[in-house]
Amino acid sequence: MGISHLSFLWIFFQIAVGYHLAMPFLLFVYVQLKQRLNKGGKDDCFSDKVRAYDYAFIVTAYEDTALLSGAVDSLLNLDYDNYLIYIVADKCDISNISFDDDRVVLLRPEEVLANNIKSHQYAIQHFKRKHDKIAIIDSDNTVDSRFSLELNQLFAKGYKAVQGLRAPSNLNTDVARLDAARDLFYHFYDGKLLFSAGSSATLAGSGMAFDTALYVSSIKDMVIQGAGFDKLLQAHIVDSGYRIGFCERAIVYDRKTTHSKQLVGQRARWINSWFKYFNLGFGLIWRGIKNTDLNQFFFGLVLLRPPLFMFLLLSGMCLTFNVVAGQSGWFYWVIGLLVFIVSFFIALGKQHADASIYRSLIKIPLFVFFQTVSLFNIRRLIRESVATKHDRRALPTNK
Repeated sequence: MGISHLSFLWIFFQIAVGYHLAMPFLLFVYVQLKQRLNKGGKDDCFSDKVRAYDYAFIVTAYEDTALLSGAVDSLLNLDYDNYLIYIVADKCDISNISFDDDRVVLLRPEEVLANNIKSHQYAIQHFKRKHDKIAIIDSDNTVDSRFSLELNQLFAKGYKAVQGLRAPSNLNTDVARLDAARDLFYHFYDGKLLFSAGSSATLAGSGMAFDTALYVSSIKDMVIQGAGFDKLLQAHIVDSGYRIGFCERAIVYDRKTTHSKQLVGQRARWINSWFKYFNLGFGLIWRGIKNTDLNQFFFGLVLLRPPLFMFLLLSGMCLTFNVVAGQSGWFYWVIGLLVFIVSFFIALGKQHADASIYRSLIKIPLFVFFQTVSLFNIRRLIRESVATKHDRRALPTNK
């Protein structure tokens, strides 16, 4: 292969990595301009009185039920009446668990499922009545009292799938605070702005709701091992021609990882799921071009993007190589990284990040290191871990 070909591949690789640095800022600018041109437009999360849809809340727990009661209590305290709660306690000891409320259906599969989709399918098979909507909640989540009311407003506008906002329920360690900072970045750009730009919000695994018919048909023949069902699900929904809505007022409080060992195991599963499903983005990009569908095209680009720490590491490596080799490209990498840093702080500022999150940012290199450990030990870690094990001690909340 000649030098010219090597040079071309090197430039192509740098562009493929570097555009991820600029995309968040470009998306922010695009949405700002779009909103200025549509000043009379209404917020998608506001509407007049709408129908009180009948919800099935599916709460999944695997091995651990320590935080389950908090999730159920928050659902029972919703400012809403039309719903049932289905708890799938997979491989859990439920001998000491009981809920004195007819709205709670406790299910304990005879066989170990160890799989989100299988747990959801199991719950659907045991529905007590025909529900309009299905909402997915993790056992370590708690929901805002207006969760269903806010979701209803987007469903009333015709959306068949809606992602709510997952806010941190604990900021008690640096790991938890950095995990929350990462989530704020993704929720802002992959949720609010991507949806505002006319594409679909990405699904976050919980705090999401669907038209029952769509969800049942989407997961009916879905076979998946390990984490990542939300990635496969969102690709299927967008590929089917639907747009996933985002409602930041439908809030779910999510328990953040609190220590490094927990983080490493969790990220190993998440990184593995990206490697398994990122290629779905190519199909969506092609169909977006073929169908002139911006929703599919832009969503396909998002699916191709590596996890945050990975493309930051690759960017740092490219910058270092350019400096060592004396290539002028180092200047563009410095600009790109500065633009990304600005984008990151825009996300934190627009979502009023807690002051403790800003103070923890100095430890980002350590946070990246732990995720790098996950990357290089991915096979061993995913064999050892199926679900995130949370600290059973009482943790302070931030609501």
